[in-house]
Amino acid sequence: MAILRATGPLVAGALAAALLGGCGVDIPADPDGTLEQVRSSGELRVGVSPFPPFTTLPDGPDGKPGGTEVELVEGFAEAQGAEVVYVLLGEEELVRMLEEGELDVVVGGLTSKTPWAAKVATTRPYATTEQDGRKVKHVMAAVRGENALLVALERYLDEAAGR
Repeated sequence: MAILRATGPLVAGALAAALLGGCGVDIPADPDGTLEQVRSSGELRVGVSPFPPFTTLPDGPDGKPGGTEVELVEGFAEAQGAEVVYVLLGEEELVRMLEEGELDVVVGGLTSKTPWAAKVATTRPYATTEQDGRKVKHVMAAVRGENALLVALERYLDEAAGR
């Protein structure tokens, strides 16, 4: 009898996976279709808050931002068949835009201890630096609940880091 109880959850999980697989449900999923929208529209909307060397402001009005995170999101966009459309603002406004679905990703030297984590999704740490004698883990922010986008971004960051 104990064997049946122990295997019950396993059988239920396997059954659920089989049923979902037959329904055409993709996991992870984007309820609002963000990753598919990026791929079909050819645009990845990225909010940038300056935080050198991760993100820097353009040299002039027609320039584009720079920095290591800008290079990473451009590589991610290219992997999705998209171009980056930049929005340069402060973190608070960028987070609001991310919450409202006006942006797909926000970069700006965010760390795993970002106070915005309650409002947005953050990637797994993709890099570690040392600041003031302590290790700091860096993340990017994405639309909360859009898990296909988040997983695709995390996979790209892992590949870029050689993991």
